[in-house]
Amino acid sequence: MGARHTDRDEVTPTVVAALGPTNTGKTHRAIERMLEHESGVIGLPLRLLAREVYDRLTARLGEEAVALVTGEERRVPSRPAYWVCTVEAMPQDRLVDFLAVDEIQLAAHRERGHVFTERLLHARGRLETWFLGSDTMRDVVRELVPGARFERCTRMSQLRHAGEFSLRTLPPRSAVVAFSAAQVYELAERLRRLRGGVAVVLGALSPRTRNAQVAMYQSGEVSHLVATDAIGMGLNLDVDHVAFAGLAKFDGFEQRELYPSELAQIAGRAGRHLRDGTFGTLRPVTPLSPKLVQALENHRFAAVQRLIWRNVELDYSSLDALHASLSVGSPHHVLQRIEYAEDFAVFKHLASLPEIQERAQDATTIAVLWQVCQVPNFRKQLVPHHGALLKVFFEQLHACGHLDEAYFAQHVRRLDQTMGDIALLTERLSEVRVWAYVCQRPGWLPNAEQWQARVRQVEEQLGDALHQKLVERFVARQGGRRGTLQQRVAQTTQVDVSGPFAQLATLWAPAAETQVDSVDGWVARVEQAEHEQFVVDSLGFVRFEDELLARLVRGKALCSPGVALVEPELWTGGAQRRLQRRLHAFSKDLVAVAQGGPGRIATIGAVPEERGLAYALTQGLGVLSRAEGEQQWRGLAPDSRRRFKALGFRMGRRIAYLDAALSREALVTRGVLARVWWPRARADSGPAREGPLWVAAHYFEHADQAVLYGYSPLRGLALRMDIYEGVGRAVAQSDWQTQLQPWLADLKLPERERMGLLGEFGLREQGGEWVRVSRRRRAGRRKATPGQ
Repeated sequence: MGARHTDRDEVTPTVVAALGPTNTGKTHRAIERMLEHESGVIGLPLRLLAREVYDRLTARLGEEAVALVTGEERRVPSRPAYWVCTVEAMPQDRLVDFLAVDEIQLAAHRERGHVFTERLLHARGRLETWFLGSDTMRDVVRELVPGARFERCTRMSQLRHAGEFSLRTLPPRSAVVAFSAAQVYELAERLRRLRGGVAVVLGALSPRTRNAQVAMYQSGEVSHLVATDAIGMGLNLDVDHVAFAGLAKFDGFEQRELYPSELAQIAGRAGRHLRDGTFGTLRPVTPLSPKLVQALENHRFAAVQRLIWRNVELDYSSLDALHASLSVGSPHHVLQRIEYAEDFAVFKHLASLPEIQERAQDATTIAVLWQVCQVPNFRKQLVPHHGALLKVFFEQLHACGHLDEAYFAQHVRRLDQTMGDIALLTERLSEVRVWAYVCQRPGWLPNAEQWQARVRQVEEQLGDALHQKLVERFVARQGGRRGTLQQRVAQTTQVDVSGPFAQLATLWAPAAETQVDSVDGWVARVEQAEHEQFVVDSLGFVRFEDELLARLVRGKALCSPGVALVEPELWTGGAQRRLQRRLHAFSKDLVAVAQGGPGRIATIGAVPEERGLAYALTQGLGVLSRAEGEQQWRGLAPDSRRRFKALGFRMGRRIAYLDAALSREALVTRGVLARVWWPRARADSGPAREGPLWVAAHYFEHADQAVLYGYSPLRGLALRMDIYEGVGRAVAQSDWQTQLQPWLADLKLPERERMGLLGEFGLREQGGEWVRVSRRRRAGRRKATPGQ
């Protein structure tokens, strides 16, 4: 993760257990704390939640500062400071200053618990670690993590029982929670007839589909949501009331009643921040007992007694040895060895096959077999059926060292069909997740990046199609699409496979029945687009795929420009929300470029005395006056100064700046942002390294504007900063007369401006030659000159 080792390495690492009910702001506080460090990683329980946090962070920092890693998705820029991951996908080989694990009470989960337990026991940040979750974990955390500091988190709003409702009497802004896809769809259909429309959220949805559905609900297009218990894991929704359409679920082993703590996790989604929420049941579900209601309202539940554990020190010397090491008993009375794990069940099945036994004769091969067994069973098939696919994976990896591309392409192409009903599209999405996961395994596929893009394209098309089907079935919309822009983007064809994809085009040619992208698909492409896919012109207009989409507008500060859609009335509320979120993240990336590159300033400020200079550089887009820079610099410790210098911080003669902030790309971008901040700026201003070496002083409205465009204002002219600093360095040399001549020859300044420039550096003309002026005489002349 690139954490720097400094004198702060001597600080004793802190472990914090932030425990409490839902809506306490635990995750928000952990994210804010992470951003106070130079580097960090946060592990979250769901792919959907990881994507939500990633979207929130990129909207604040830009996409170049944040990485997203889940089992099926990987978006890693060149130098990310912060990592957002699912708990299973948290990087184990990267040292970061801050580490957090959310919903740590899942360490007691029968299937996934061993992963959370392993993180609790072994995952640590170099300086600080946070474990977030239910207060029921207090005793076991105290037992297993000696020295942990506990923080009791209290709910910010009240949660109250509201009794029973029918679908007809259900209040607006309600979420109905069911525990099977079939029941979710049944309830959604009934609500559509009664209320005109409903959004649907299930764990099986892709992040793209889920975001589109939630955007409809959040924008008010629909007033009700039907969801599975996936909404209980921290997904942020403006829900006023949670109605349980059932109190039992199939947990993968058996049909059972939900535990009170599980009900509380779901009911706690009601209310947001300081707004109170209510919960209850949906007729004909049996009403909640008074004792259970009291427990849910007061957040009091039985303490967790045991955590699920599995040995991670595995022996690959033989199949039997691996089996034995996976079956080792727990080392602590609080830890309970996992009873059933699907990867272990698949391993036992495959290890019993003679053809596998014949191949798995050495530690390397057995380690590969175990990696294959860990491919998740997203299709929810029986072990023999899931194992049949994994057997093919293992045999190909054993024979060739990688998977066969033709075989891979055949299966991906089979899934690349957007025809079908909701059930069929959901089934395809579940299967494509398997191939998305396989794409992420290091070394499993040649041309892995291209295949990742291809599978992501298929998943996005399926997600768009599923969202469209859900809308058609569960939302009674009036009329068709609105506006010529939407009509144009609706005709946009699929992404071209030219360039780096050409060599694989014959393998993944799309099926004939693939539909043309819809408007929702185009909006989703904007959401997923990389920074380079947007084009911003000198006036701040933003285009995507040659469509004029938005314009940068003056925000609350120079470093916080706003973004306004050019035709907001043409988009539904949900589409507006999705577009604005991505464009806001794009604006943050622009600011990072103007400051000298992503992560340069964002990773500074880990200690209080550094934050002043970091803040000043942020506000000035990588440059500030020398006077302000010196004031901040004097308060820094030697170690902090070294860290700023390592980032390229320099104290120039008139300005303090980051080296990269004087690059061509930074100057051009800063010119755009400056023009947004000063709307009356000249349309042709915004020079870069290749721009004029100097311009007349009146070219800019005032000195601050000149600095932002990369110029240093002097008497009568504004000189490009890099030229100004170059002249200063030349004058400082012992042979300054020789060093200075090339600069003066290139500048070709008029006599008056040339004298003013050299006077800035303590030189004056005497007898046809330039001589240095003593500091005393220079000070006296400045004192005697009016206005100086």
